[in-house]
Amino acid sequence: MDAGALQFFIAAVTAAGFGIAIAAFGCGIGQGLGLKSAVEGIARNPESSGKVTVTMLIGLAMIESLCIYALVVALILIYAHPQAGMIAGLLGG
Repeated sequence: MDAGALQFFIAAVTAAGFGIAIAAFGCGIGQGLGLKSAVEGIARNPESSGKVTVTMLIGLAMIESLCIYALVVALILIYAHPQAGMIAGLLGG
C-alpha cells in the first residue's frame, strides 16, 4: 500500500469528522435560536401562533437540510475517493 494513499485517507476522515461536527454545532445553534424566537413571538402575540409555527417549521427544515448536506459531503470524502477499495480491503471490509 502506498503511504500517500493512507495519508490521504486519514486526512479525508479527519476532514469529514471536523466538517460534520462543525455543521452539527452550527445547525444546533441556529435551530435553538429560531425556536427561542418563535416561542417568544407566540408568547407576545398568541393569536399569531399558527403563522409563526408554520414559518418556524419551514425554517428549521431548511437549517436541518444544511446539516444533511454536510453529512453527504462527509460520506463522499470517506467513501468516494480513488483509494477507497484498496483501504477497505486492507481494513478487512
